[in-house]
Amino acid sequence: MDQETLVYGVIRSVSSHDRFQSLHYRQTNRNAVLALGQSDVFPFLTADMFHLPGIHEEQGTYITPLIQFAGSYRAVEYEWERWMSKFERLLLAMYWRSATVYLETELSGKHVFSWESQGDFHAPGSKDMRVHCEWEHELGLFKQ
Repeated sequence: MDQETLVYGVIRSVSSHDRFQSLHYRQTNRNAVLALGQSDVFPFLTADMFHLPGIHEEQGTYITPLIQFAGSYRAVEYEWERWMSKFERLLLAMYWRSATVYLETELSGKHVFSWESQGDFHAPGSKDMRVHCEWEHELGLFKQ
């Protein structure tokens, strides 16, 4: 059986009390995700992997607009640096407060990658972000 890897997560976007500013944030993020297109070379990162909130605030959002994404790959961990590079290029083009990626592999367990903006939020083109990784690995118990 092939080695399946799951990648999923959420980008916590930015909202504003100013309706026009909030619309601008949403439209900029929507454009960044849609610019990924429908096809890509491995490791894939395409617009189809993402669920975008509605343009209008009252559509599925209380305060924080969430952009969810998910994909199933064949052993993407061997190309993880390339996938991360694509994801970070996407983040550079967006407004967001934080982003979390879950990487579930059959051989090396679960990894959680978290990006945080160093200011109130990240604006497109700004490089004020940092990433943190946590690894969870289940070990089998040996019977004596």
